[in-house]
Amino acid sequence: MLTETTVPADEPGRDAAPPVAEALALADGQGAPPPLVAQFASSPQSARLARRLAVRHLGEWGYPPASDVSCAVALVVAELAANAVRHGRVPGRDFGLRLALDTAAGLVRVEVADAASAKRIPPTAPSSAPEGESGRGLLLVDVLAVRWGSAPRHPLGKTVWAELAITSPTTV
Repeated sequence: MLTETTVPADEPGRDAAPPVAEALALADGQGAPPPLVAQFASSPQSARLARRLAVRHLGEWGYPPASDVSCAVALVVAELAANAVRHGRVPGRDFGLRLALDTAAGLVRVEVADAASAKRIPPTAPSSAPEGESGRGLLLVDVLAVRWGSAPRHPLGKTVWAELAITSPTTV
C-alpha cells in the first residue's frame, strides 16, 4: 500500500547536482569534486554516450556545454572512446571512462580503459594523409592535451589518458 507520495523535486536524482560552490565544499578536502567513473558496452553508441556523460558531468562541475573546457574534453573523450571501441575492442568486454578534476593543478584528466593489451597506442600522434578519412584522432588529442599517454591495465588491457588545462569554472 502506498503510504506517501513524492513530488518531482523529492525524487532521487532530480536536481541532485549541487551548485558549483557547494560541490567544491563537498569535495575530498582538496577542492576537487569526486571523479566520474563509468563502464560502457564496446559500441559506437556507447562512445557517443560516454562523450555526452562527460559533458553533463563537466556541467555539474561548473563548465557549461558551450565552454572551451567542456568542448575540448568532449572531443578528447570522443576520440579516446572511439579508439577503444574501434581498436581496443575485445568481444564481451566493456570500456571504462574516468574523468577527474584537479583544481589545484588546473587540470582535468580523461582516462579510457579497454581490454586489448596487445594493441598499443603510438608514443606520438601519427601523421595522417591530408585526404584520408581517418587517422587524426590522436593528433587532435595531442593538440588539446597538456600531456597524454597510455599505461598497462592489470590483469589485461590498457588505459589511454590525457590531461587538459582548465580555467576556473563559471559560478551559477
